[in-house]
Amino acid sequence: MTAQTLLRIDSSARLENSISRELVDEIVHKFANATVIARDLARDPLPQIDDGFVTVTKGATSDDLTQGQRDMLALSDRLIDELKAADTIVIGLPVYNFGIPSALKAWVDLVARAGVTFNYTEEGPKGALSGKRVIIAMASGGTEAGSPIDYATPYLRHVLGFLGMTEVELVRADRLAFDAEATVASARAQVAALAA
Repeated sequence: MTAQTLLRIDSSARLENSISRELVDEIVHKFANATVIARDLARDPLPQIDDGFVTVTKGATSDDLTQGQRDMLALSDRLIDELKAADTIVIGLPVYNFGIPSALKAWVDLVARAGVTFNYTEEGPKGALSGKRVIIAMASGGTEAGSPIDYATPYLRHVLGFLGMTEVELVRADRLAFDAEATVASARAQVAALAA
């Protein structure tokens, strides 16, 4: 069997006692022989995109770039290289106020680049990162996955699909405020059922 590369993305602001981090730990453990690339968006936060970055991605030439623009572009390239290298991506997704954490949105904004991770075609946008498996470990007090107030998992599925990653699996611990013990047990059972 070919060795796998796994990209681990943690986005919980909680560094301790985080259910999404615990679930990601358990998922990554299932891929014991994989090379793991770790990206912790709380411990090493990414900058928000700004006018300079948008200008760069709209076709400015390298001679016209400021040092700040070059640095932001280099960071974006590194994040995209991590994605390209990975066969499997595991994303820890705590739900904050019905949506994804701003730290994770910053990552999305830096990896979604026209002409690099997706292309505009006559048939519409086409993702350039197909053939990858994504596992999302969702943790929420009471925003249940797929419910009318869940703006996190549909958004993340959509943007991943937009980039070409359509094989997305969800491990959900989404009733922590109501019955934490049963919710975590259910999520761990979901992890156990995942194929490595």
